Amino acid sequence: MNTKLMNGLTVARGATVALALALLAAALPALSQEGQKKERKTYDREPEMKIDQNKVYVARVETTAGPIVLELYPKQAPHHVNSFVFLAKEGFYDGVIFHRVIPGFMVQGGDPTGTGGGGPGYKLKAEFNETKHVRGVLSAARTPDPNSAGSQFFLMHGEAPHLDRQYTAYGKVVEGMETVDKIAQAPTGEGDRPTNPVSIKSIKIEEKAASK
Repeated sequence: MNTKLMNGLTVARGATVALALALLAAALPALSQEGQKKERKTYDREPEMKIDQNKVYVARVETTAGPIVLELYPKQAPHHVNSFVFLAKEGFYDGVIFHRVIPGFMVQGGDPTGTGGGGPGYKLKAEFNETKHVRGVLSAARTPDPNSAGSQFFLMHGEAPHLDRQYTAYGKVVEGMETVDKIAQAPTGEGDRPTNPVSIKSIKIEEKAASK
């Protein structure tokens, strides 16, 4: 189901970027471009809780623009982290593009259709927390319904305090911010869609005990 971005996300290109009051729907109106060609499994319910909130989870994301390493936040947003880990291990994100990029704001991906309207088949309840939406933060895209996040996510390219406690932040880039810069600065067309989108090659999850 395609839905418009909340509250009319607008961007002023020039000396400043007008960071919008709403973000990222788990969806953009479907554009006429091709979606992902690979058929992907969908799920009828949120995955069973498998993560341990007392452990450290790291996601090593290989993209066509370079690597990104994410530290995930299981204590702040356990269901979102559990879902991300599950989908990554399933290979759900392999080949998925960053379909929407706004320099100075964010880059958005995680939609298996590549249109902005896709997801895993289930929705997650909001886990808003105190994590600030600053450069490098990983957060969940959604529709105007707070409890509608799925597989789509965004990585902050700038700061957006108006998103704090309005979107579920659940991790942060710890290595590879230069890759995020490359994704954000790519030429775009209609709907902030890159003319040559960067895609995710693979996501590998590392799990280890928290340091004492």
